[in-house]
Amino acid sequence: MNKAEPAQSWFGPGSEATAAAAEGDADTESRFGGLGSASGFSASGFDELQAEAASAPAGDSPDFFFQQGRRLAQAGGNAFGRLYRAFLAARAALGLVLVATQVIAGFLGSPPPRWTLGLCLLYAAEALALWLLPRLQRGATARSLARVSSPQWWASIGLDLGLFGLLHAFDRLAGVNYGALFVLPVLMAGVLTPRLLALATAAVAALLMLAVSGWAVLEGADVGLRMTQAGLVGSGFFVVSLLASELASRLAREERAARGSMELARQQAQLNRLVIDEMQEGVLVVDRRGRVRAANPAARILLADAAPLASQGVPGAPAMVRKAPFQLRGVPAWQPLEAAVEQAFTAGNWPELGRDISLSFASGWQRSLRLRMRFTRRREPNTTEDLCVLLIEDNRQVQARSQQEKLAAMGRVSAGIAHEIRNPLAAIDQANALLAEDLAEPRAQQLTRMVASNVQRLKRIVEDVLEVAPGAVPTPVPVDASTLVNETCLDWARTNQLAPGPLDPLSCIVPLQPLIVSFDPEHLRRVLVNLLDNALRHADPGPASVQVHLDSEASAAGPGWARLVIFNAGRPIAPEVERHLFEPFFSTRSRGSGLGLYICRELCERYGARIDYQRRHDEALPGNEFVLRLRLMPASSPANLI
Repeated sequence: MNKAEPAQSWFGPGSEATAAAAEGDADTESRFGGLGSASGFSASGFDELQAEAASAPAGDSPDFFFQQGRRLAQAGGNAFGRLYRAFLAARAALGLVLVATQVIAGFLGSPPPRWTLGLCLLYAAEALALWLLPRLQRGATARSLARVSSPQWWASIGLDLGLFGLLHAFDRLAGVNYGALFVLPVLMAGVLTPRLLALATAAVAALLMLAVSGWAVLEGADVGLRMTQAGLVGSGFFVVSLLASELASRLAREERAARGSMELARQQAQLNRLVIDEMQEGVLVVDRRGRVRAANPAARILLADAAPLASQGVPGAPAMVRKAPFQLRGVPAWQPLEAAVEQAFTAGNWPELGRDISLSFASGWQRSLRLRMRFTRRREPNTTEDLCVLLIEDNRQVQARSQQEKLAAMGRVSAGIAHEIRNPLAAIDQANALLAEDLAEPRAQQLTRMVASNVQRLKRIVEDVLEVAPGAVPTPVPVDASTLVNETCLDWARTNQLAPGPLDPLSCIVPLQPLIVSFDPEHLRRVLVNLLDNALRHADPGPASVQVHLDSEASAAGPGWARLVIFNAGRPIAPEVERHLFEPFFSTRSRGSGLGLYICRELCERYGARIDYQRRHDEALPGNEFVLRLRLMPASSPANLI
């Protein structure tokens, strides 16, 4: 049957109700990118939902939000399949009843004809086989039962009409009314087939009743009584068919609505799962017994002891607790969290801005967490469910985010101020130079030199601020780090008047082969000069007190990186200073701007590089070293290198 033909079944994909549902759900499908079926919510989509729910692990946290839907999906099958199996069971029961009736009649002294018993046995065997053997039910769909030519229709409805018609015809003068058996195929056709075919089935049953009654009249039966009975029974068949069709139509609409709700629930659960799993904020769902019903990956990381992995230096492998469900009780490190949950349940509320707790693990690892709680509400006011949602954040991340926001705001303000300072500063410098030409007194010359020195210092600070101000990020180019580092070290040594030889405080080791990195050459030179200035300033006097070492790194950071180390021999940086090394405007010198290391870090981050500080615990030559990891690029032709 093509698309232009009428509906095939109340439960089939071509039914009018399904078409209407598909039209009504077209909006939904387009919005959700095809998560639902293209023709509404078909039985196949419902079966997929059932299979997904049945195969989902019981401990997976998102299933907690979808348990009701999973129970509904596991209830089994769709409405057509359930009704079809119910009618097959009814046919099997009716077949057994017919056989039992014939046997009981024989025991009571009224043995039925052998052909009647044979027909009943044949019908019972066929009905039982069709009911008990699933392979015989294959192909029985709403579409197949909607065609009179299909084997499935003849194996159930057609066989019933024919066999019951034979029983009624050959026993037309007996006291047993086999015509009542026509109710089963008429009802089955009304429920499982289109209305037109259901009415045709009722018409066939009514015609059989009239034909048998006419045969009985020809053999001498009362014409008025038999024909009236046949007419009333036939009319009843039409009424049963229409009522069954209407009930089946309503059931099909309700099932499609239920499938639509289930599909929307599945889509919503998938979206919630995606959003919650991708949240950087930890989310826990906890009941009154301290049992965690759901936990996203961020929360499982915050509840884990990260000290073992941190001590081993394992990169990119955060420690995580196992998936929910699990108990908060019984873990000593989680006692503050458990106490906070119990307190929240007892009080029935929690501060809007949250509270801070501290988790102390057995390894010595500590975590400071910010807890915010939300409760699921019943319809009754001032009551809470036995579940609460915990929103967890690491206070270090909160402080880092606040610091980043402050730095960004300060950078924008500083850039604006620096632009405004440039012009008056240039005027001061020019005026001071003119005064220096006219003043001959030594005291006045000393004052002009002091002004010029401070003007140059202010110019450097302005340039540093503008260097890291928000703006267009330059495009990285291939740079031969070996050549650039070697040339920069030679220029820096001449500028600082470092005498070459065995007493030279600078030691530079670079590979002979090119190391092509992704960076801007002027910015890389700026970073290296800043680090060399700091190293010389804090190094102990002596030969090779400042060391520069460049090589390719293939173990610690993986292939594709170059490692540039700037070391100075001397006293290690104090821990209280180390925490603020890369912060802007932090300096241990009275005349320092505090922007040198901050600029180095900002420039490295622009090009995907990384800068770190570490102490060198070497008894022979202890000191401090800054390590740059530069991203290597494939070797380019000499014409493309800078």
